[in-house]
Amino acid sequence: MRKTDGLLKLLGLCILAGVLVAGVLFPVVGAAGVMSNQASETVDRTSSDLADIPPPLVTTVTDADGKAIATLYDQYRLPVTENQINPAMQWALVSTEDKRFYDHHGVDWTGTLRAAVSNTAGGDQQGASTLTQQYVKNYLINIVYRGNKIGQQKAQEASIARKLKEARIAIQLETKMTKPQILAGYLNIVEFSRQIYGIGAAAHAYFDTTPEALTVPQAALLAGLVNNPAIFDPWNHPDKALQRRNLVLDRMVENQKLAKADAEKFKAEGLGVVEGQPQKPASNCVGAGPKEGFFCQYAYEYLLKAGMTEDDIKTGGYTIKTTLDPRATDAAKEAAEGQVAKNQPNIANTLSLVKPGTDRHEVVALAANRDYGNEKDKGQTTYTLPSGVWNVSGAGSSYKIFTSAAALDKHVTGIYSTIETPSFHVSNVFVGSDNPACPFFKGKTRWYCLKNAGEGYAQQMSLQQALATSPNTGFVILEEKVGMAPVLEMASKLGLRETMASNANGGPVDPKSDDPNKNQPQSQFYGPKAGYPGAGAFTLGVSPVSGLELANVAATIMSGGKWCPPTPIKSVTDRSGQPKEIKEAACEQVIPEGLANTLAVGMSKDDQGGGTSAGAAGQFGWNRPMIGKTGTTQNNGSATFVAATPQLAGAAMIFRPDFPNGGITDGGPGGATATKTLSGNMYGGKVPARTWFQAMTKILEGQPIEPLPAEDPQYTR
Repeated sequence: MRKTDGLLKLLGLCILAGVLVAGVLFPVVGAAGVMSNQASETVDRTSSDLADIPPPLVTTVTDADGKAIATLYDQYRLPVTENQINPAMQWALVSTEDKRFYDHHGVDWTGTLRAAVSNTAGGDQQGASTLTQQYVKNYLINIVYRGNKIGQQKAQEASIARKLKEARIAIQLETKMTKPQILAGYLNIVEFSRQIYGIGAAAHAYFDTTPEALTVPQAALLAGLVNNPAIFDPWNHPDKALQRRNLVLDRMVENQKLAKADAEKFKAEGLGVVEGQPQKPASNCVGAGPKEGFFCQYAYEYLLKAGMTEDDIKTGGYTIKTTLDPRATDAAKEAAEGQVAKNQPNIANTLSLVKPGTDRHEVVALAANRDYGNEKDKGQTTYTLPSGVWNVSGAGSSYKIFTSAAALDKHVTGIYSTIETPSFHVSNVFVGSDNPACPFFKGKTRWYCLKNAGEGYAQQMSLQQALATSPNTGFVILEEKVGMAPVLEMASKLGLRETMASNANGGPVDPKSDDPNKNQPQSQFYGPKAGYPGAGAFTLGVSPVSGLELANVAATIMSGGKWCPPTPIKSVTDRSGQPKEIKEAACEQVIPEGLANTLAVGMSKDDQGGGTSAGAAGQFGWNRPMIGKTGTTQNNGSATFVAATPQLAGAAMIFRPDFPNGGITDGGPGGATATKTLSGNMYGGKVPARTWFQAMTKILEGQPIEPLPAEDPQYTR
């Protein structure tokens, strides 16, 4: 190198050093003063961000007893204090990343100038960032600009401006925080790979231990990881991880924090990480397991509708205490799976349980024969089987509840009044049937014709008896007399809020209209659109439905006509233990208490005598007053049982979630089978009723037998 070249480089380095010092000090003079003042404000804001923006924490979901069932997070982080970090971890990090950490005041001028000389002279590229500067950088990337790719890129860009800003913030931090606080802060926010952030989570995930108990080689491995978590991942790249760990041990020796003999002994050890993959909980409701997962998913989706955001839930460090009753959930799962095996193809058997009340309707269990999870080959699913609105299923005759309620409300009939229940009925109000036995009207469209599901029904009976035995014709005749608007409105009032919103045949329902052709499907009676609002078949329940909302219908009836949202939430508290308010719908008195009580009496005979669930009730020795209504759809492709006691309401539902077209056969291996033809023998009084009675018998064991409310005379005749 020529002498003149050396002089020029020396001059350039002097200028560079001056720029670095001047940039950090921000002299306030003239026009430059305006710019530096603005820069100072930016730095101050960023410095404040580091103090004011809390790091993402794990949110914990618990059952009603406070037992954790799941964790929700974006970054798996378990914060620790400076006193909870083993000195071995501290010295491993300092020796590797910033051996003069305890000597500088945020910026290592010796290292900075050395890096500047090396980088300017074309030598090895050196970063020269202190741990304090790295703390700033990691806080910006992992917390302040989390989810903001542009912000993260700016926080990492190779520019003098970024370095100057980072250096100034580091100097400010050193005036506000002690060295141990900075070190602990860094170790709490740095990434260790695979959504693992901070030393608390890393110690647990990598070694199933705590930061206090880390050994020297364990600490060395983790200290080496922060340089490049992906490259030094011990599961994906064990050789590179081992080399990096041993380099850290050598650095500790160089920094006189470890004897050379001890370092050589530690080098001979294996990596020592847990087998297979990091030990960390699932970041979603899969972690709740096959039984509680459905409830966790419903609680999560409920909070989203209640005003919380996905990011808030997964980063806020909340404790979400749910209403999940572990005993009821065990019984519900046992019953659902006991009636239908979990691995039965294309069969879902669900049970949703809600506690009645005039101020809250708490969901206590959401169960299915299938397990909640991602392993499809084991029959697992993450579909919301017990709570979602299923387009492939229907409630069948359970919808006769709404027709009955509307008829009572309009005083068209009473529960002891006689209604017509002919074997065959031709409606002169509703259209849509393609039955050749149905006459045309206006020369184009056929009237709606139907018959009862079986022979042997009397030509007339009381409404109470009709609710127990379920003749189809009588309830369509009631629809004609009452009008569709009150029936549709009653379904929504009593609890089918989301169900009705999804049933509008491609458009909104007009509940104010009594026009029989409003939203009327012009298709075959049992076609894909049959039963949507406006159709006479609505009372036969062949439209999409939510099992949980059906359970809440029963809860509303048993609560004296008081509807409340089916809530899965007892409380939400933030990371400081303070309560967080969520926006839940207010309870509503949707029908008069006397009407609700009378409807309950009208539904009280299903488990007795010739009632459709009497066989299942007898099988489990049922002896409590209750309300109930079974339902079965055309071709026996789905079936339900909606029922309640004063203490607990529920709905059991069996349906074909994967391939809807076809029937379901009761019995045989697995308990029920999806048929390949449009036929089956499943009814609401079979698997659904047996599931309900099996679970409820166990849940209510030891509780007092409570009577149903008395009817109101104005709704009896």
